[in-house]
Amino acid sequence: MRLATAGLAIATFASLVAASAASDAPPQFGDPLPGLTASQSGAFADGKTEFNSAEGVNDGLGPVFNGRSCAECHSVPAVGGGSERLVTRFGTTTNGQFDPLAQFGGSLIQDHAITRADGSTHNFAPETVPAAATIVVHRRTPPLFGLGYVDAVPDQTFFALAALEAQRGDGTAGRVNVVTNVATGLQSAGKFGWKSQVPSLFVFSGDAYLNEMGITNPLFPNENCPNGDCSQLKWNPRPDMNDLGDGVQAFDNFMTMLAAPSRGVITSDVTAGEQVFDNIGCTSCHMPTMHTGSSDIAALDNKPFHPYSDFLLHDMGSLGDGIAMGNASGREMRTAPLWGLRAITRYLHDGRASTLTDAILGHDGQARAARDRFAALDADSKSKLLAFLNSL
Repeated sequence: MRLATAGLAIATFASLVAASAASDAPPQFGDPLPGLTASQSGAFADGKTEFNSAEGVNDGLGPVFNGRSCAECHSVPAVGGGSERLVTRFGTTTNGQFDPLAQFGGSLIQDHAITRADGSTHNFAPETVPAAATIVVHRRTPPLFGLGYVDAVPDQTFFALAALEAQRGDGTAGRVNVVTNVATGLQSAGKFGWKSQVPSLFVFSGDAYLNEMGITNPLFPNENCPNGDCSQLKWNPRPDMNDLGDGVQAFDNFMTMLAAPSRGVITSDVTAGEQVFDNIGCTSCHMPTMHTGSSDIAALDNKPFHPYSDFLLHDMGSLGDGIAMGNASGREMRTAPLWGLRAITRYLHDGRASTLTDAILGHDGQARAARDRFAALDADSKSKLLAFLNSL
């Protein structure tokens, strides 16, 4: 009896040690934030289920769309990640200003459409780039890991950061994309999207639900007209509000509580490479550390995090995509966060670069000086810098 009790105690101790070790381990791609309450963990799990769920015609899918679920595009290396899936945007220039050609459904192409085979009473056609477009670009699907931290940064932090960068006087200062938050009606700092054109994960959720899946919702209640032809909507099988807000909230919960990428193995070369990264000026925009403000989620409340981005707009010269969004010009792009870089296989906003070296050399505009300093590095310094990037 004593032996059995002792054996049970040892087994219990071993399981506690194992559980403690697991809880101390850094989160893997796709894991929730550490330290969530039971209620928050449940909301994350429910949100992940919704994120994975494929929409159908009865749910309001379409009439035109890019994916049937969020996870269809956000899946690498785990649900909530990015992918090599590209979307197409188009427009033109009218009287010197960017014109999204809204009359043709611009600026985003929805390259799928519902048909009778899906249960629709009408065969809708996928959108195509109109002949009037003189700007046609692609954008890669970015990962969503850790964006709850970014969402928890107060707007004033981004304005203060832009002011500090301007004080440096080195020509690399970024600026805030001030946009209207459709959830509040207020002017807010843009944080998300390739142009920082989206102010919050909640708005991001509603925007993607409509524009990527065709699901109307309280934030975005108006259906997209296929290629701008609103007469097509007379055949829309779900003309009512498709989502009453619960789906949008579920997506927001999942993304908000999705853990940030942990670091890979940090070797001496990685450490030396980070110093090179700083020395040549990359941290002017790819800022290593930021801090959240107050949050109802303890795991996000006044926490440091390491995105390697300032989330500001920078003039990228020839690397700009020509598309204006909010107050962002065609030459401006948001500094892409570098955390989780080791899980990305194509680089830059349009996936044009297949190697990190090509991505760095593709920089232009305000990043040109740092690019040229990289190009001038000796082979050993370049190798160490790349080792650092591959550890993110």
